[in-house]
Amino acid sequence: MSFVRNAWYVAGWSSEFGDDLHALEIIGQSLVLFRDSAGAIKALEDRCPHRLLPLSKGKRIGDTIQCGYHGMTFDGRGTCVRVPGQDNTPQSANVDAFEVEERHGIVWVWMGAPDRADRSLIFDLPEFSDSNWHTHHGGHLHIKSHYLNVAENLVDPAHVSFVHPTTLGNSASEDVPVHVSTSGDVIRAWRWIRNGPPIGFFQKFGGFKGNVDRWHYYDLHLPSTAVIDFGSIDTDLNCPEEERDRGVRIFAIHFVTPVSEDYTIDHWMHLRNTAQGDQAASEQMDAMFNMAFAEDKEILEAVHEAEKRPQRRRPIRIAIDKGPNVYRKRIRDLVAAETTEDLGDPVRPVFIEK
Repeated sequence: MSFVRNAWYVAGWSSEFGDDLHALEIIGQSLVLFRDSAGAIKALEDRCPHRLLPLSKGKRIGDTIQCGYHGMTFDGRGTCVRVPGQDNTPQSANVDAFEVEERHGIVWVWMGAPDRADRSLIFDLPEFSDSNWHTHHGGHLHIKSHYLNVAENLVDPAHVSFVHPTTLGNSASEDVPVHVSTSGDVIRAWRWIRNGPPIGFFQKFGGFKGNVDRWHYYDLHLPSTAVIDFGSIDTDLNCPEEERDRGVRIFAIHFVTPVSEDYTIDHWMHLRNTAQGDQAASEQMDAMFNMAFAEDKEILEAVHEAEKRPQRRRPIRIAIDKGPNVYRKRIRDLVAAETTEDLGDPVRPVFIEK
């Protein structure tokens, strides 16, 4: 398994979770989620410990779930509170409960060791709380591909010219150098395309009459959250890189949730500094994003299918792969750290290194 377990993953938007039982899967773990009477979302292992029927096949009774097979009932902490036909409950008759956090209309679930659930690690942006920015929850892209392929595609500006030539890119950027920074916790790839025609997206939403300077900044936060900061500004304004807010600027945010080794859900949304409160603009942007992300989906699913077939030669890596290469190494290191135990420095070791 290549999943990082000690991490927060997005289960969906807050608006999608209500009183009903909501079944989903994250990193191979089946979960059932519901809102209790106080409005808090509970997440439990979706498997009764008796005959293993998913609890999502049962029903809500107050703030508990009753198994649909023999009626064993569990509270929001996963504790069995009733076994029909007997007064006692076996000590092991419980299911795992998972930590949940809601922020900015996003539902996060901690999939690792409960005692390591640090809420300060949940992804955030200052613009979420800035009235000058409009937040819009988008959709969910279901991709039959390994999540590593999906995530590394989101730190790869070079593919935009070829995969999205009419929506997010054009031929003007094909040979523009990509800068990569891997020195910090966030892997960043970026480039500016100066004095070129606006791409289709900004032709529609920017109202530009002439050439523009446009940018793409791809930030990848481990294990699998990506922020694409892109925008455009009139070339005549000669905008410095640190003053991008002067232009039409958008953050496309991708919360990449691994479901299994062969299936990933990309929960995507955007923030923008233009057309605040304009629902029609949100719907138009959604339509264009859907078109662009469908192009990614086609590519990624084809790559995943090809990876599963026997290979006669090793895949090659080229200059534009620096960001993805570093990303994969960091994921390997995190997985290795979770699956091994460091006993510390040896006491009276038999083998002594000199």
